[in-house]
Amino acid sequence: MIETPRGSRNKYAFDLDLGAFRLKAVLPQGNVFPFDFGFIPSTKADDGDPLDLLVLLEDSVPMGCAISVRLIGAIEAEQKGKGKAWVRNDRLVGVATHAHVHADVKSLKDLDSRLLDEIEAFFAHYNRLEGKEFRVLDRCGPKSAAKLLDAARRKSENE
Repeated sequence: MIETPRGSRNKYAFDLDLGAFRLKAVLPQGNVFPFDFGFIPSTKADDGDPLDLLVLLEDSVPMGCAISVRLIGAIEAEQKGKGKAWVRNDRLVGVATHAHVHADVKSLKDLDSRLLDEIEAFFAHYNRLEGKEFRVLDRCGPKSAAKLLDAARRKSENE
C-alpha cells in the first residue's frame, strides 16, 4: 500500500482509526521521497506500525494504491525519538511487478551501492528533521527480507 508517492515532499501515513490517509509531515524545499514509500498490510513491525516498504518503479503511483512487489532485500535499521529507546524500524525494498527498468533486479546486491547509500542518507535526514535518530544496522537480501516479513505477519496475527 503506497502512502507517499515518489517525488512528493509531503509524507502521508494511513491512519487505521480514521480509515484514511493523514498528512504527517512536509519535507523542506528540495527534499522529496526518492521512490514510492508505504507499508505492507496485515503486518506489525517492532515500532508498532505496519512494516515499511520502499518500491522501485519508473514512475510514482498514487497514494492509496495497492501494488504487488517482489522483495529484493531490506535495510535493517533502528530509530530513536528524543528521550526514547532505540527500536527496530526496518525498510523492506521491493521491485514492483510491473517495473521495466528494475525488472532484472533480484537482490539489493544488483543495485548500485551508491543508490542504496543515498536511500539510507535520505531516511537518516528525514528522521533528523522529525527529531529522531536513524541508524542502519545492515543490508540483507530477499531471503532475510522474507523472514522479516513473516515475523511481522505473525506479530500482527497474534494481536
